[in-house]
Amino acid sequence: MPPTSSLLRDSSIDRDRLFPGDRLAAYALLVILALVTVVPLLYMIVLALQSDAEVLSGDPVLWPADPQWGNFTRLFDAAPFGRFFLNSFVMAGAITIAHLVFDPLIGYVFAKMEFPGKRIAFVAVLSTLMVPFFVRMLPIYAIFSNLGWIDSYQGLIVPFLMDAYGIFLMRQFIRPLPNELIEAARVDGASEFGIYLRVILPQLKPALAVLSLFTFVFQWNEFLWPLIATSRTEMRTLPIGLTLFNQEYFTQWNLTAAGALILFLPTALFFVITQKFLVEGITLSGLK
Repeated sequence: MPPTSSLLRDSSIDRDRLFPGDRLAAYALLVILALVTVVPLLYMIVLALQSDAEVLSGDPVLWPADPQWGNFTRLFDAAPFGRFFLNSFVMAGAITIAHLVFDPLIGYVFAKMEFPGKRIAFVAVLSTLMVPFFVRMLPIYAIFSNLGWIDSYQGLIVPFLMDAYGIFLMRQFIRPLPNELIEAARVDGASEFGIYLRVILPQLKPALAVLSLFTFVFQWNEFLWPLIATSRTEMRTLPIGLTLFNQEYFTQWNLTAAGALILFLPTALFFVITQKFLVEGITLSGLK
């Protein structure tokens, strides 16, 4: 298997082959796409710093006359935002760890081990991708209600412990790994779990970074299931907590924007930490 760096170099666009006009058009397109992506975030920052009077006026504000940095602390006075943050962190963190434990292990079984009914089992797992969560939501709610798991952490976490997407992603990364590595480890007396732990798992760092980032971001922003599975305020997550500022006659957009920035920061930090492995993993998956 060629080194990842050489794959990245081979797959990159040779900038010398672009004509000056093409290069200028490419840069202009990148600038436009960057502005489309960044402008909403910048406006959210401006909105988060506005006073209540500026929000009520309805006039466009490019920058607040007196930035209200205290809006970020007002959040915690207006609602138990610390508890919302903890609930979101526990839910997204536990589900991400579960995916990192189970998905590569099941993906290894489907990629490298032979057993009766393997193809049928794999098709059955993939078929769950065709069933939207909205269809499964009511049966899951009924089961959890009977178990007494509504308004609890297990009720928030258990429905998302595994999914077919993560298993399929791991299987696709493991399949091209040379079988000679596994056979050599067996000859040396390694157990099957030892082979997975010491030979397979270290090769999956880019794939695990992709899986962890996608899982954490999706669960961090999950809105529907926490809204249905919780009723007590102290069990709400951050996306649900932001709706507390949406009242019948007035929406506190400045506090909502401040809460959205707090919601955004952990995912941005996670992206910065995993960026190197994320780009490598997406590039390798695209080359396969």
